[in-house]
Amino acid sequence: MFDPTRVPAGMSRRHFMSHLASTTLALPAMSFVNSLEAHAAAGRKTNKSCILLWMSGGPSHMDTWDLKPESEKNGGEFKPIATSAPGVMISEHLPTVAKNFKHLNVLRSLDSREGNHDRGTYVMHTGYIPNPTVVHPSFGSVCSYELGERLQNFDLPHYISISTPAMGAGFLGMTHAPFMVQNPNAPISNMKPPSGVDDMRMNRRLNMLSMVEHNFMQSKRGGMPGDHKAVYAKTVRMMSSQYNRAFKIEEEPAAVREAYGKGGFGSACLMARRLVEMGVTFVEIGLGGWDTHTDNFKKLSTDLLPQLDKGMGTLVGDLAQRGLIDSTMVVWMGEFGRTPRINQNAGRDHWPKGWSIVMGGAGMSGGHAIGATDKDGMEIVDRPLGIMDVVATMTKAMGIDLATQYTTPRGRPYKIVDDGKPIPELFS
Repeated sequence: MFDPTRVPAGMSRRHFMSHLASTTLALPAMSFVNSLEAHAAAGRKTNKSCILLWMSGGPSHMDTWDLKPESEKNGGEFKPIATSAPGVMISEHLPTVAKNFKHLNVLRSLDSREGNHDRGTYVMHTGYIPNPTVVHPSFGSVCSYELGERLQNFDLPHYISISTPAMGAGFLGMTHAPFMVQNPNAPISNMKPPSGVDDMRMNRRLNMLSMVEHNFMQSKRGGMPGDHKAVYAKTVRMMSSQYNRAFKIEEEPAAVREAYGKGGFGSACLMARRLVEMGVTFVEIGLGGWDTHTDNFKKLSTDLLPQLDKGMGTLVGDLAQRGLIDSTMVVWMGEFGRTPRINQNAGRDHWPKGWSIVMGGAGMSGGHAIGATDKDGMEIVDRPLGIMDVVATMTKAMGIDLATQYTTPRGRPYKIVDDGKPIPELFS
């Protein structure tokens, strides 16, 4: 059965990195250590970046961003606290995020219409419902395609996922598929040539690979071989590039590591900051475990929310302190929200109607709460928002033309934004 959420075959990091480990010439290190930071900084002035915090499983908006303490049946155990955004209150278990919320906005009236995990994941990443005739590109791939190549001579991928497989590039091709970092606290696999193979032998292997690729491309079998060759060429450069310093979170001071949290999510947030600081266009970070049908409040208070608070809160504050928040969009979302009603297992179930996501940065004004549900969280009572409104807002914040349209391999028109409008308050 087709799984629309997986990275298409042939597009994974393992596919090209493991092969290159035994077929690639170890190129001499580039001598631009002194100019590296200046080059990346110049690229950031003309380009936007996005960090997507993906909460796999469907996070409870009722216990994070839209608490209902006045609701006897649906309010739950947590209390709201004030944030640095006047009038905006969020969960007591997110104090670090609350301190930096003036840079963020909460959208509290989203109706995504999909309560299935796979379909919800697809919709939230692409803006479209799954269609058997086309695999839509994820927003990360669109950003890579539209913005990535503006930074010349850049050796890192422009779509990187950390601790999550992320969505693929669809018809945009494998050069814009995500490069996956499985564990931010471990060395990246296959980033060095195998030991015991000298440069001459490696050079022969690389030449042979080039001949095979050239001959295959001559057979006119579509665009995939060309994309494949381009990915390999960039990965060769990546293996010896000084840009790889961005992955080395161990270079950070101990106090910074502690502030983010040394677990997988906190380390991923820190790595994401380093990557966008270097010039990467789109980074997706995964934090799973949000499918809280049972023991919702215990799982959130003892595990998920402490991780989220340190990682997300410190990330936003760090971006602001470094002057990166104006060029970096931060988005928090999952595949849907969770039911206002608490079930018999002290959990909440799937809920795609009237739930919340958070976004800010990249030139958006901060500190807004957009839309509202009633006192029990059951119905949208102000500013209903659709997925395409979210996509339109993200597209505008990234500086991509909302009228951008592609043609699929089957000749069908594809719009990045289809019948959606940016949220005006975020650009005032």
